[in-house]
Amino acid sequence: MNDRFSIDGRTAVVTGASSGIGREIAEQFAREGANVVVCSREQGNVDPVAEGIGENALAVECDVTERDAVEALVEATVEEFGGIDCLVNNAGASFMAGFDDISPNGWRTIVDINLTGTYHCTQVAGEHMRAGDGGTVINLASVAGQRGSPYMSHYGAAKAGVINLTRTLAFEWAGDDVRVNCIAPGFVATPGLESQMGVSAEDVDREDVERRIGTSDEIADVAQFLASPASSYLVGETITAAGVPRIDESPDV
Repeated sequence: MNDRFSIDGRTAVVTGASSGIGREIAEQFAREGANVVVCSREQGNVDPVAEGIGENALAVECDVTERDAVEALVEATVEEFGGIDCLVNNAGASFMAGFDDISPNGWRTIVDINLTGTYHCTQVAGEHMRAGDGGTVINLASVAGQRGSPYMSHYGAAKAGVINLTRTLAFEWAGDDVRVNCIAPGFVATPGLESQMGVSAEDVDREDVERRIGTSDEIADVAQFLASPASSYLVGETITAAGVPRIDESPDV
């Protein structure tokens, strides 16, 4: 066994952990021996997740767009587990609309959850990491933030901001032994994707290389790598997990 991949005994906060990728990350981290704090905007959505994990999990209601709520989340984490070693900024939201149809409120809502929420959580949790023994921040972005996505301009712009913030903050905090990295998933078979596209995780074969839809546990594997000492030389990077790349073999004529 390679202990470099171990996260045993560490404490991780996972936002947006009521379902999908966030829930899978929390459950996998717990199976690997980490203490996990699962949070979402509604207590009733994260209580079952924590109960399923067991005694090394804490469920906290938190709206990442509210600074007071984020501060309470981090305080609860430190009180329960004595500190914080890893923050997974997974909370996110989106809706499909053409740019001309996105209202100021719609734009503000998506940017607040995806980008400003990442700012709040990282700044507050980072204060404890930097004052202590360091830690890791793992941001969840999207391929939409790397190459754009029609009818999701607000979401893509927010995720592009997360990617840029990852690289800048990684430089600023490296001297405090805090590593900041990012994951940019493509299509992942979450409940949300199933409702939109009709593809469930049971339809995806992890052994099949030639595909463009992944599973939540594949993203959780990347997150565990970034949270572990095995990724010690990765700082400020964005790992794209999107299956077979799209390549222009010849120009359109």
